[in-house]
Parts: sequence; structure tokens; C-alpha cells
Amino acid sequence: MGDHLSRNRAIGRIKKRRERNISPETLYARIRSGDREGLSEAITIVERTLPEARGFAADLLSLCLHNTVHSRRIGITGVPGVGKSTFIECFGQSLIAAGHRVAVLAIDPSSTRTKGSILGDKTRMNELARNPNAFIRPSAASDTLGGVARATRESIMLCEAAGFDTIIVETVGVGQSETSVHGMVDFFLLLMLAGAGDELQGIKRGIMEMADAIFITKADGSNEAAAKRAANQYAAALHLFPPSETGWVPQVHTSSALNKTGFDTLHNTLSEFFELVETSGRKAENRIRQDLLWLDEALRHELLDRVENNPALNAEMALVRSQVMQRQVSPFAAAAQFINRLMQGGPLQ
Repeated sequence: MGDHLSRNRAIGRIKKRRERNISPETLYARIRSGDREGLSEAITIVERTLPEARGFAADLLSLCLHNTVHSRRIGITGVPGVGKSTFIECFGQSLIAAGHRVAVLAIDPSSTRTKGSILGDKTRMNELARNPNAFIRPSAASDTLGGVARATRESIMLCEAAGFDTIIVETVGVGQSETSVHGMVDFFLLLMLAGAGDELQGIKRGIMEMADAIFITKADGSNEAAAKRAANQYAAALHLFPPSETGWVPQVHTSSALNKTGFDTLHNTLSEFFELVETSGRKAENRIRQDLLWLDEALRHELLDRVENNPALNAEMALVRSQVMQRQVSPFAAAAQFINRLMQGGPLQ
């Protein structure tokens, strides 16, 4: 019942948009002019999975395609409690002080039972949220794996079209599946705590191998010495990993949001990294790989959406589910049979 009402409301908003004669071109013009409400509206549109919104979103994103070249995309992750929001607020303010415009796409975990999210990052980044050169957009991870929301890539493009040259993607910190964020950013920053304990080793390994830098947070007061020791240990551990194909050597440093320390070091680290990947052409190559990965994911999502929104295919899927539940066929074989029947029936309408 709730899903049905939500869908009806969404369709109602789409109809009102048409009545107001809002086209992808007019919304794009608002985004380019710095209209923050227009940017928020555009992100809401691309987050929708309704067929009625899909064509509008595709046309809008096509207009944004050539505004993404000079931006810097930074992914920031870390275990819960590491202080990501506080770190990002201080980092964002330092970027703005250096003349940048910063967009933060903060992904909140969703309840697997209610599908709800708190979306409280604007309250955790009060000062940054009030800055006219910053834009903070919390989104729900929903059922998307990898610590990111489904439309994160699209939201990045829209923020770049709005003139934000630094896009920060804050992920939920869910473990090794979080590494999918690596497929949509240029620089991957891992935040760690000193003395977190061996119970986190399973989380660390997969993410550490892809980190371009590690910062040990909360390096202040009585914890400062422990943070420095942890930094030395992580730096030694990184030498055991295979070298990066870019030639970049990951760095390990400490930071304190309380004392506002470590952020100049992070700026220098980013400058060194982007000078290397931009002059070598690695950044452009990486963006191409990301676009191809995006294509693969978009195809999967599009197929699933078409199945879910097609009554005939939905009925077919219900039959397949029933057969699996009654153990008449294995899930693997059922999926293969469904796809075979789908392909024989011609293109999805």
C-alpha cells in the first residue's frame, strides 16, 4: 500500500513538472546558473526508477556530459565511528578557503526492514551546509550494494554541471563491498582509527589495497601518540601490497578535526596525486573505464526495471518464484530459463 501511494505521488510530481513546462533543457539551464533548488530537483529525478522519469533523466544527463572533465572526484570511506562527517566538514571548509566549490554526496545506510534512512548529514555538517560554495546531498543506500546509492554517478555529473569542481562521495562504511565506490572516483581516501583492534582486519584488507591515502583520525590529546604509531604500522603494511599501475605510492598521515590539523597535508597529497595522473593521462583513462562500468551497471538496472514494470513479465516472474519456493527448480536454472524465454520474446517494451 505504501509503495503504491509513493508511486502515485511521484507520478503526480512528474505530471506537475510537465504542466509547468519544465524540460531537460530548462532544468539544465537552471543547474548551470547555480540554482541549488534546480540541482536538488534534478538529483531527485535521477534517483527515481519510475519509467515516467527515466527518459527525462537520460536527456538531462546527456546535456551534462561535457561538464565533467576538470572536476576532482574523491571517495571517502571508513568504519562507523571514525568521524567521516566531522572530517569532511573540516576538509570541505579548507577546500572552499582555497577557492574550490565543494559538493558532498553523503550516502546513509538504509534499514533492510523498513527501507528507511536517517539522512542526517546536513545536521552533522552544519557550518559546511550553510556555506554558499558547498552543496550537501544525503541519499539512501537502499538495497544497493557497495556503500553507495544507485544514482550516485548521475548525481556526480549533475553537481559537476552546477560548477562544483570537487565532488566528495561519503560512503556508509559497510566493509569490503564498499570498494564499488572506487569505480566512480579519482582518489580514494580511507579513514582509520588508532587501536581499532584485530576484529576489523577483515574489513581493512580489501579497502586498503585500493586506498590512495590513509588518514588516522582523532589524532589529538592522549590519542595523538597512538595515532602516529598506527600511521607507521599502516605505512609498513602498504608496502606489502602490489604497486599501483599509476605509479602512485599511497601515503599515510594523521589528522584531527578537533585541532584542524592534517588538512594541509591532505591538500598537498591531492595535488601530488592529480599532477601525476593528469600529466600521465591516467585520470582520463580511469574515467573511460568508469564510464564502461557505469554502462554495465545501467544495463543490469534497466533490465530489472523493465521486468518489474511489465505486467506480463511480472506474472512470469511470479511463476518462476513459485517454482523455486516449491523446489521444483534451482534458482540458477530458473534464472537461466527466464532469461531464455525473455530473449525469445524479443526486445522489452
